Amino acid sequence: MPTNGGKRRPWELTPHDPFAAPLKSIAPWNFKLLATLMFIVTSLSLSENFTVMLVTFKFKQLRQPLNYIIVNLSVADFLVSLIGGTLSFLTNANGYFFLGKSACVVEGFAVTFFGIVALWSLAVLAFERFFVICRPLGNVRLRGRHATLGLLFVWTFSFIWTIPPVLGWSSYTVSKIGTTCEPNWYSGDYSDHTYIIAFFTTCFIMPLGVIFVSYGKLMRKLRKVSNAHGRLGNARKPDRQVTRMVVVMIVAFMVGWTPYAAFSIVVTACPTLHLDPRLAAVPAFFAKTAAVYNPVIYIFMNKQFRTCLIQLFKCNGDTLEPNPNQTVDRRGGTDENNTGEITAIAARIPMAEDAAQMDRKSSDCGSFVQLPVPENKVCPM
Repeated sequence: MPTNGGKRRPWELTPHDPFAAPLKSIAPWNFKLLATLMFIVTSLSLSENFTVMLVTFKFKQLRQPLNYIIVNLSVADFLVSLIGGTLSFLTNANGYFFLGKSACVVEGFAVTFFGIVALWSLAVLAFERFFVICRPLGNVRLRGRHATLGLLFVWTFSFIWTIPPVLGWSSYTVSKIGTTCEPNWYSGDYSDHTYIIAFFTTCFIMPLGVIFVSYGKLMRKLRKVSNAHGRLGNARKPDRQVTRMVVVMIVAFMVGWTPYAAFSIVVTACPTLHLDPRLAAVPAFFAKTAAVYNPVIYIFMNKQFRTCLIQLFKCNGDTLEPNPNQTVDRRGGTDENNTGEITAIAARIPMAEDAAQMDRKSSDCGSFVQLPVPENKVCPM
């Protein structure tokens, strides 16, 4: 029993147990605020990503190889919110991780695994768009088997780099604020440091590199085509479209994941660095919000998907018949109606290149080869 007026001496203090009670240094209203924010984020993410999966299931037009990875992104974001968001709401509502150590490991692994699946899905999506538009292998097109291999790579690679803490290489532990679980950034052990460095390299640097390289080459391809035949207004349209798309996607990626990656590196390099638990919770919260804006950027900003979504809720699922006069490109492929926006842009590029060549050959008669104008989009079930 303490003898100094009921106060414990420093050597009599016991470490805080995050599985038993909230941190006394944090006022309860902070946890209530976090619980409210997580409820909003989780509700939005679940509804948005479920809508993506529902619309894709309803309309077979959307079930194209290029859309496989987009749907995979929605599935991963849905699972992140279903498991991580729901548990984070409950634990913040209680003020501590009341579910116990085993649940902490499960939650840490699940959120990290599905989060990395979503992260690598963005990278594979960037590569697939580069593949479809730039056609680095000539006439080889993106097929269902290629898209399936991409999905297999994403899930396998993500599992390989998120399961080690469960097996003993590093660990999943409670965060500083005590209401979520994550990889052990705070340990000073050599084995933990090696895992964090490997994890950071394979799950942030590599996908970020794929995104920058793929979109960079894609934009150079479009700019080259538009400059070669600049008199055609439509030749510059894909350049403007993709430029806007790339800027928004890269900014969203950086906003969602850079704070979390930077935080992990800082605390790994300086494990004794003192951080306010509320400040330490901010990067993880930003990463979870990615599940909300990913569907908006990658799905709802897609005209084809948006048309099908409007049809689903406005027309109660009534099927629109395809336009019999839809444009067919010279290679025998269908236009934007059947293959989506990115494929439609890809179809315009070789035609723009051919148009530039034909324009040079027939400059005496001043003829122009016009780029195809896509028909109104329809969404057959």
